[in-house]
Amino acid sequence: MQQIINFLIRNKNFLLFAFLFFISLVFTIQSHSYHKSKFVNSANFLSGGVYESLSNMQDYFNLKTYNQQLLEENARLRENESKLYSITNSSDSLSIYNTTESQFKYIPARVLENPYSKTDNIITLKAGKRDSIFPEMGVITSQGIVGFIEKTSTKYSTVLSILNTNFKTSAKLRASDHYGTLEWNGQDPNIMTVIDMQEQAHVKIGDTIETSGQSAIFPKGIPIGTIENFELDNSKNFYTLSVRLFNDMTNLGHVYIIKNIDKEEIRTLEENNTNEE
Repeated sequence: MQQIINFLIRNKNFLLFAFLFFISLVFTIQSHSYHKSKFVNSANFLSGGVYESLSNMQDYFNLKTYNQQLLEENARLRENESKLYSITNSSDSLSIYNTTESQFKYIPARVLENPYSKTDNIITLKAGKRDSIFPEMGVITSQGIVGFIEKTSTKYSTVLSILNTNFKTSAKLRASDHYGTLEWNGQDPNIMTVIDMQEQAHVKIGDTIETSGQSAIFPKGIPIGTIENFELDNSKNFYTLSVRLFNDMTNLGHVYIIKNIDKEEIRTLEENNTNEE
């Protein structure tokens, strides 16, 4: 306390000058509209800059929340897209009025590990049984397919990547319903192969390849890539296509897991048909 008193005594002249100068500024600003407006504008500029900086800091720390909200919103949009796709491609006019929900639900998930340099790559996701994730669910991004769920635990799951020599799924030409089998030869992570595409298909370089919908894992119309090269096996009358992926499989941050609501019903029906045969 004594040090404070000594400081005030030593600097009394300067402090008195500063106080009187501040008072004069206040009177000047209040008595002149020009100075007052300049002061208000300067104060607004400074306070606006401070508020903007604070807002930017808050936005930065809330990026995780914002990303999760965007993923959930994209998942809802994909469900609506699937519903619209099924309606517009339905041959039954009554189904348009009977369709109340999409057959497919989309669940966002974060990628924890994404190897792509091996021949049998397995991706790890931060989503598991508690998020209603189970084996044989399809996994995609906004650009195309990624793989399907292989194993799950309570909080995590592993994905059999499309960059895995054991991966296979049905794929078709976007321009027609000619289809073949999509697989990977274990070499270029940007190129996959479609085998057994019918000779009757009008194949051209640059044509788009997408999922055929002939499995319960992927809905019809999920993009895969474009034809980069093809050749016809005359002995078998089938094309082999080289497909450049839309997805950059070396750069995955978030994905969507596809839940087929009708999957068990379809599987039960197929098993019953097999037993009858």
